[in-house]
Parts: sequence; structure tokens; C-alpha cells
Amino acid sequence: MREALQAKVNAVADSVREQTPVCAQCGQPMKRHDTETVHWLASFGQLYAPVARYRCRGCKQNCRPLLDLLGVEPGRISGSLARRLALLAVVTPFTLAARFADLLLGVKISPMGIWNVAQRLGESAARYSEALSQYHWDSRSESVSTQDAPSVVVLSMDGCMVGMQVRKQRRRRKGNEPLPPLPPVKEGQFQEVKTGVLLLPNERVETSPGRHSLVRRFLVSCLGDADDIFRHLYAQLRQRGLLDTARTLVVVVGDGAEWIWNRTSIFVNRCEILDFWHAIEHAWEFAQAWCGEGSQADRWVHQMAEDLRAGKVVAVIARLKRLRPKTPELREKLESLIRYYSNNVTRMKYDEYLRLGYGIGSGSVESAHKQVVHARFRQAGMRWSEAGVRRLLALRLLLLNDNWALLDRFTMVSV
Repeated sequence: MREALQAKVNAVADSVREQTPVCAQCGQPMKRHDTETVHWLASFGQLYAPVARYRCRGCKQNCRPLLDLLGVEPGRISGSLARRLALLAVVTPFTLAARFADLLLGVKISPMGIWNVAQRLGESAARYSEALSQYHWDSRSESVSTQDAPSVVVLSMDGCMVGMQVRKQRRRRKGNEPLPPLPPVKEGQFQEVKTGVLLLPNERVETSPGRHSLVRRFLVSCLGDADDIFRHLYAQLRQRGLLDTARTLVVVVGDGAEWIWNRTSIFVNRCEILDFWHAIEHAWEFAQAWCGEGSQADRWVHQMAEDLRAGKVVAVIARLKRLRPKTPELREKLESLIRYYSNNVTRMKYDEYLRLGYGIGSGSVESAHKQVVHARFRQAGMRWSEAGVRRLLALRLLLLNDNWALLDRFTMVSV
């Protein structure tokens, strides 16, 4: 296989040998400067090629057309081997990925080598994702045909925390001076990763009585603010042809966070749903303080859950207002619960949502947190740089969204 691949490389080298490149700046033909034999590592071993370097005398620009055509770099890992190593880095820590590379691929490589490949491909994937979002966010851009757009699309989003490194940049030694000390470790050195899930209600399958599973879903994550996650979700809706502003209803399921509801206005035709289990969780906090932990609190919350599921949110609020707590702490908890339900009363028509098949829980995004973030970024002792999280997130999303083949179109950029 290596010999066959080497023969193809030689054929490509012969095809460009007599071609003279043109300077990208001045447009003048470039002169051959020298020729040297270079090598790089592919899936079946090292490959070699005589590479001519051309130089423009006026602009002082250099180029090596053969390497640009092959998309490789001298002395580095390239091709499908780089993508396989990046795949190992996406699913397991770098040290363990280096061991798997030896056992599965027969490639001796250090954890730092795995890290370097993942960073370079991850940067390329992250740039593609960002460019795609910026393109579709522009209202003048053309989207995929929405002729087959569904009547209802469900979006669910939430955030979770990832441990971050203390230092923002590498320490550098000046001359013979010792390295400057690391900054002190601060408590709570975390940053939020926001995740969104896009799904179609008509693709839910009832696997057992009362339990439904999804046939497919599309995941979006970003280490950014609320505007970023909405921009990425909007771009994916347009890229997949799922958003027809005239007839597609966008159902947004959230936990009551203001950053969600403040940005849903980008969807003209929308339905907002407060996550049912978050609503019950707030009731539990008051019930345990009001009734104490035990069967009485269980019965009280169970009855409230039945009423909310039946769409009796106004009656529930009226019943809560008739309570007369005796302590200031209980009164404060009760007022907080009433305020929470009153602010979201239009998002708690759970009987209607269930009848229409929209769903009333955000379990899909909670599951996405575990698969996208927790399984890879929140293992024991892990601390990440912002660039590291962003790049590895882009690669992990390609894998979980079954788009890994898209990586074959990307080039390995310098980081």
C-alpha cells in the first residue's frame, strides 16, 4: 500500500514538474530556486518526493507547488493518519490516545504529537463552523431550499461549566532568566460552555410505554455567550433547510434563564416552553422547607405536578398565594416560587404541548451535556485553554453529528 501510494505521489510530482507558478502578488512568473527531497508521514509509512521551490525576485515570495497540491508539510503527519489521530484525541485524553495509536494504528507518537494534530485540525473545523454561522446570519445569504422544511422544529439549550487554565498565555524565558512563576490558582476558575439541540418532534419513537427516544438530533456547542449559541443554531437551521419563516414553528424549550427568552425573538413564528422538570424542581425547594423531607412533601409536589401537567398553572398560582408561611425565610421562598411561575405562565401550557407532541422537558440537552462536554472535558484534573476547548469542541461535534467525513475537506492550519 505504501508503494502504491508512493507511485501516485511520483505521478503527481511528474505532472507539475514543468509547470511554472505565478507570483500571487505581482502576477509575474516565478523562477526555480532549488529542489530538495522531503518526506512526511502517512497511514502506510513515510512518503518522499523531490520538491522544487520557486521564488519571485521582486516580491521575495517563495512557494512549493507540489506540497500545496498534495496538501502536506515536510516532516509532519498528514492525510487520513492525521484524521485518525485526531479521532482518538476527540474520544480519549491525549496520553491514552497516544497508546491507542500504537496499539491500533502501529504509530509511535507522543501525547504532544496527538495534541498538535488535534489542535491544527480543530482550528480548521472551528473556522469552518464560525464562517458558516456568519454566512447564514446575514439575511442576504442564500440558504438551502426550504421546500421540504418541517412544520415544527424543537430547540433546547442550556449551559454547563468547564475548568479553565489559570494562565492566558505561555510563559517565556528572556535570556538566562528563570521562567516567571505561574499565577495563583483561583477558586471557581470555570467558564460556561453553551449547548443546543435541534430535533424534529415527528422523529420521536416510543421505545416503551411512556418513554420516547429520538431517531436523530443535531448538536451545537460553543465557548461563548448567548448570542453565539443562537447564531450557531440559526445557521444550522438554514444550512439544513429546516427553517421556513412562513410556516415553520420553532419550539424553544428552556429552564427559565433570561438569556434564552431574551433572544428567541429572532424566530418570528415561535412557541416558548418552560422545562417541566425545572418547574417541579423549584416546587421541591419550597416543599422541603414548608413540609420537611418526607411523604407529606412528596404528596404536595406530586399533586402540584399533576395540576401543572394538566395545564392548571393559574389555579396552582392561586393556591400558592393562599398559603401563609410563618417565618420570613419561608415567605421569601414562597414569593420566589410564585414569581417564577407568574413570569413563565404563558410558557407552562403543558397539556397543550403534550397534545401537540412538542414535549415538555429538556432532557435532550441534559444528555447532550454529558456526551459533548462531560465525557471529554470534565474528567479528573482537566483544565483547558480557551483555544483548546474551542478546537476540540468543533471536532467532537463533527463526530457526534456524524459529519466526520467533512474533515477530509479541511487543511491542517498552523496554530
